[in-house]
Formats: sequence, structure tokens, C-alpha cells
Amino acid sequence: MKIFNHDIMNCTHERVQGNYLYSGRVLGLTEPDDVVQLHPELKSEWHAITEHYRRIGLRHSHQVVWDVSLNRIAEHPELERSVFYFGDAVNHESPKAEQFRQLDQNWYGVVDYVNSKNNFMKLAHTLGVTVPTTLCFDDKSVIDLHTGIPYPCYLKPSISVDGVGIVRCEDEQQLLSALQGLPDYMPFQIQEEVQAASFLNLQYQVTPEGVKPLAASEQILDGCAHSGNRYPTIHQPWDVVEPMAQWMGQQGMKDIFAFDVAVAEREEGPCYLAIECNPRFNGASYPTGISRKLNISSWTSETFITSYRSLHQLDLTDIEYDPQSGQGIVIVNWGSILVGKLVILLAGTHEQQDHLRDLLKQRL
Repeated sequence: MKIFNHDIMNCTHERVQGNYLYSGRVLGLTEPDDVVQLHPELKSEWHAITEHYRRIGLRHSHQVVWDVSLNRIAEHPELERSVFYFGDAVNHESPKAEQFRQLDQNWYGVVDYVNSKNNFMKLAHTLGVTVPTTLCFDDKSVIDLHTGIPYPCYLKPSISVDGVGIVRCEDEQQLLSALQGLPDYMPFQIQEEVQAASFLNLQYQVTPEGVKPLAASEQILDGCAHSGNRYPTIHQPWDVVEPMAQWMGQQGMKDIFAFDVAVAEREEGPCYLAIECNPRFNGASYPTGISRKLNISSWTSETFITSYRSLHQLDLTDIEYDPQSGQGIVIVNWGSILVGKLVILLAGTHEQQDHLRDLLKQRL
């Protein structure tokens, strides 16, 4: 039995609209015996989402704590913990960060280390993980613009959430402008632009038997920000990141984490380059978990904008997932409808997914 607290406010940017409502998307991953912590503003949608899950045959917890405070986890020491991000990516010195340190120092330590893009690159070089050409800097006062910078390139803060602060630079002038917008004393990196045919999300899960591959999916990107995933994919380059995955397990990593990997097409075949590690659950984790519970073998998850502000205003019953046909929609991130957004899994063949998408957009 577990207690799930997948509030993301310790690992998100204030620009993300409705981010305080995202705790609800873990509901589909829970089991009846589990306890789940949800933001109290999601109460209004509880009946609608539980009826949707009942109709499609998705079992889940009904033991809800309408409070996302970490203190509630301490009230259930008998339960295994599952959180979105084991630490505080926003403020290392916060009381929340200290709470996580006290809960599990090793887990906190490996998450905090690998969440830095610069640390990721150091570790990749140590372990022989293939990565793009990347220059790492402790702050912008030490950079020499005339030394070996690959253009076009990306300027990336060492710690970036939702792609915020990542800037593409075509030449030295654009890089200089981007650097001026970077705060002083902020670690960052400059990375060559990879001519990628696609970007992969390679998820791992820490099990009692060790670290195991979970699922490989292709990312759907909106600029530098993640907006969805597509499964399955022909690309399965687990060997590229396996050394780092095993290292993380040895250091005390738990639960689910994932790597972003670029697919660069070459004459001799695809070349795979590890970009970064998300030492936490990520946008692909929730549709992946739901699809495994429902035995869905082909799906896409996407973010949709809607004019509605409650699930009660929507009628999607005729296009909901049907276990008999293996196609239909599953609402994954449901609480965000309060600000006009939904993440929805489209199950079926590519043609069936396209048809479902068209029908869905007409309803939203």
C-alpha cells in the first residue's frame, strides 16, 4: 500500500497555469488500497472523474486526503511513499527540502544531484554515456565567447523547469543577448543544436529486484516544453542510458525517473544522444501507468485546451475508452479543467487516434 502526493509545486515554474491543480493526475495510477492526497479545489470534479474511471474499468483509490501538505505523509509511516519530485527544485533551502532530506537522505541526494543539467553532463562523461557537445559554466562571468562554442546552440540554465530559460542562439550576438538575460551566479550550459528526427522519453522504475526499463515513448514538444507523448516507438536505445540508470539505483533512487534522448538520423543509422535526466515522475509517467493497467498497447497523450471549466459540462461517454474495442479516450490530468486544460490519452491505432482527436476537439 502507498500514499501518493503528486503535488508539483516543489518542481514547477510560476508561469505554468493551474500547476497547483496537477496533483489529480496520479489518481489513475493508484490502487483501491492506496491513499491519495489531492488539492481541495479538485473536490468539485471528484464525482465526474470517478464515474469516468468506473465506466472504462480503471480501478483507483477512493481514500482521499484533501490536502497536499507533506506533513500528512508523516501521519502514515506504514505506507510506502510516492511523490512527484523528492526534493525542492525551486528552493534547496526551503522547509520542504529539509522534510525530504529527513525522510530519505540518499533519495534526496541523488535527485538533487542529477536534476542539475551540469552534473548530468559530468556524470555522463564519467560513465561513458553519449551526449551532445556541451560546455558547462558555473556563472556567466567565466565564459569566453570566442572559444569553441558550437553554433547554433542552446543556452540552458543548469536547473530549468518546463523548458523555462532555454534559449536557441544562432550566432554570437544572440548568445550574448541571451546571457545578458541570465541572472548573475546562475550555473548554465551551452549545448550544440542536435538535428534530431525525434526526442525520446525513456522511463525507468526502481523495483525490489533493481532498476528496470519501464517504457520508451516519443515526445510531442511545443518549443522546448513537453506537451505529450506517443507510444510505442521503434526506438529502444536503453543501452545508451543504462549505466546512469544503474548508478542512480545504487545511489538510492526510488520509484520512477526518465531520460530525454535525441534521435539523430545518420547515413549509418540512428544515433542516440542523452540530453538530460528527469529524476522524478514526468508527463509521460501518468498515461504510461494508466495504459499498463488497462492493457492499452498503442496510445498518444496530449494537452487540450477547452472553453469548459468543469468535467460536469462535458459529455464524452460515447468516445470513452472501451476495453472490448481497445480504443477511446481516457482523461489523465483532470483537475486542470478548472483553468481550461486537460491531458487526455487517445487509445487505438494511429487512424483511430486521429478520429478520436477530431471528435474530441469538437466537444471541447
